[in-house]
Amino acid sequence: MTPDDLPLNLLRKQPFNLLEEDIAWVAQSAAALAGDLESMIAQLFVIGLHGPAGSWAAEIERLRPGGVTRFFSSDGAAEVMLLQTLQQRSKVPLLVSADLEGSRMSFPFGTQVPNPLALAAVDDTALTRDIYTLLAEEAHAVGTNWSFTPVVDINAAFRSAIVATRGFGSDPALIERHAMVQIETLQRHGIAACLKHWPGEGYDDRDQHLVTTVNPLSMDAWEETFGRLYRAGIANNVLSVMSAHIALPAFVRMLDPEAGPEELYRPASLSRLLNQELLRNRLGFNGLIVSDASEMAGATSYMAAGPAKVEMLRAGCDMVLFTGDLPGDIALVRAALEDGSLPEARLAEALTRVLGLKAALGLHRRKTDDDPLARLARPDAKATAAEAFARAPTLVKDVRNLFPLSPETHRRVLVISGGIVSPIHGTPMPLALPEMMRARGFEVTVFAHGDPWQPAEYDLVLYLLAEETLLTRSHIFLDWARLMGDFRMAMKRPWHEVPTALVSFGYPYYLYDAPRMPAVINAYATSDEMQEAVLDCMTGEKPFTGKSPVDPFCGQEQARF
Repeated sequence: MTPDDLPLNLLRKQPFNLLEEDIAWVAQSAAALAGDLESMIAQLFVIGLHGPAGSWAAEIERLRPGGVTRFFSSDGAAEVMLLQTLQQRSKVPLLVSADLEGSRMSFPFGTQVPNPLALAAVDDTALTRDIYTLLAEEAHAVGTNWSFTPVVDINAAFRSAIVATRGFGSDPALIERHAMVQIETLQRHGIAACLKHWPGEGYDDRDQHLVTTVNPLSMDAWEETFGRLYRAGIANNVLSVMSAHIALPAFVRMLDPEAGPEELYRPASLSRLLNQELLRNRLGFNGLIVSDASEMAGATSYMAAGPAKVEMLRAGCDMVLFTGDLPGDIALVRAALEDGSLPEARLAEALTRVLGLKAALGLHRRKTDDDPLARLARPDAKATAAEAFARAPTLVKDVRNLFPLSPETHRRVLVISGGIVSPIHGTPMPLALPEMMRARGFEVTVFAHGDPWQPAEYDLVLYLLAEETLLTRSHIFLDWARLMGDFRMAMKRPWHEVPTALVSFGYPYYLYDAPRMPAVINAYATSDEMQEAVLDCMTGEKPFTGKSPVDPFCGQEQARF
């Protein structure tokens, strides 16, 4: 394949809209790779960078991928140096991606901001714009140029642990308002946005990290929901879409009423029909399609990991996200090109879009920031984030008028909590709220398994749950036995004898498992900033102003009482 084989005219169209000088750079970059098929193929892969920064510079220089996704540590200086070094050593600028979803997915060394569900609870698009402006500015300073957001999944199935706090709720109109602001803001600041998870998650309560999930909607219903959201993003010039391990059998059946299960339930990441026919031909998307993480079980339960990566490219993905063996995967792609099972035209199209995205972001012109760390966690950014945290907590119910609290009326507090549960971060982390309450004059006891506590010993019982939506959570629910440590204690309900409330710093649906809980607060995110905002609301220093972007009662009438 030569540079003359590249369909460069794609880059003159939306969403790239490249100038001729930028198209010339794409052609020159392709020419520099000509004759080195392995380097061309490597441009179609994104490598995940985990662990200490120091070991990655030489490895990326050896592998020469098209992009990297960094899972950031708390050492901002080391992270900035790593990304600067990677770009300096790369002959073709790297796409540097991250899941800029807020909360636990924020930069550990940057301004902590709410997640999408918390922003949806505020439902102020001007504030959403401010939050993503500061997030984009910090990401740009660090060296990130591609965000795998916005999440435009619809939180329809309340047991869907993979959507919950990562999306903007269950109302397509609400999702559209905030997702479009996110796209505009990120891309105005030089960060490519990415709509996900194509063709739409949230009606299946399973997790595609563990299983191929299914979008069960009819095509009419799909058009009214996900079709609306993706068409809006495409009209808004979103630069990329993430094709996920989600099947859409209604579309396949519409094209072929006789289609069998293998095609009906083929994940989008491996489906030419969903990527090429629906997304490109019918919705008119011309930007870059990236697969979701290619070694997730949603793909590998359908097809072995190595062949799946080749199939993703054949099915219309321009980049493959993650690989544990890039040389081995390059060899598989090369073999498919040589035997004709992967057309060279598909390689040419994918390479064009990869280089075109880099040109659209101006990576060939970008200069290194002299002092990027000075642009992180600035006072004005923290003030903006603090406003968002303060406005998000939602008083779902308070049937006994418990709030506001004070040390005079509720001095002795028992806190029952499993800590902050995060698969990415390992062992559950303690919440800061008990210490915050002590600082305000409350006497707080943290429940320990085996403690035969009695309600009469306390003026208040607080259940503090902190499970955000993160990979491999499968299902989130109020596991009473695990929380209390004993099957007998799991059956104990104190609210007939002592004031009781549940506060969720994450998953918003615990009322399904505790429908008679008399007071419930949903706060959506686990950060210390959100915990302090909740305490301000509980003590009456600030009002509860958040409005639930989902049905926290899970359709259960009894949960309202």
